[in-house]
Amino acid sequence: MNKYLLISFLSILLYSCASKKNLLYFQGEPLKNAKAQNFNIKIKKDDFLGIQVFGADENSVKLFNFPQITSTTLNRGYSVGNPVSQGYLVDAKGEINFPIIGKLKVEGLNRSEVIDMLQEKIKDYIKNPIILVQIQNFKVTVIGEVRNPGTYTIPNERFTILEAIGLANDLLITGKRDNILVIRDEKGEKKEYLVDLRNKEIYNSPVYYLQQNDVIYVQPNQARINSSAAQFSYGIILSVTSLIITTVNILTK
Repeated sequence: MNKYLLISFLSILLYSCASKKNLLYFQGEPLKNAKAQNFNIKIKKDDFLGIQVFGADENSVKLFNFPQITSTTLNRGYSVGNPVSQGYLVDAKGEINFPIIGKLKVEGLNRSEVIDMLQEKIKDYIKNPIILVQIQNFKVTVIGEVRNPGTYTIPNERFTILEAIGLANDLLITGKRDNILVIRDEKGEKKEYLVDLRNKEIYNSPVYYLQQNDVIYVQPNQARINSSAAQFSYGIILSVTSLIITTVNILTK
């Protein structure tokens, strides 16, 4: 029997044992007034902040904004029309160096708090300033038993684990739905959280809303592990058999 047919047959046999209970998301009775928790994105060291200041006095505004530079200007035509990413890197002390104002401690603040602080600092230079702040390095990584693993850059901060799985085109049937691992950097330490997609209590998980640089790992289920073990064992048997046949042919010549 062709080895690929054998592996496929074993896989189908194993997957057929998977129950509805193991595959369906959000099981249980409908939740009433469910409220997702922990949407509170804080700025961390090594974040890259895009900050723009607007106001009625254009000359004063220019003091606080980067000049408009395109990749055409920097690369002499190698790339046309794409704006170069400009912003402020949060340093090891949790600070950024803002024009005119100087060093500002932003680590541990959310966007609204940074905006309030900047408005207070800038109001002596610009009347009624409007300030936009964005975390430009907001990205999450999805790996494991999903259709399209990878790192995804997110244009906004209100982003859930369900949206991340959707970006990766959902779990494979071989993915373990009751033990999704989320790895998060909290104050310089890696912390791990487990999420059960089958349970509606996911809405109350501290990692329902993701943070910048979160890693989501979808573990293989037992069927996938058994299938890989069967494939590995078949390969070993095939190699050993081939070695024996080769050795016998050599000795009998």
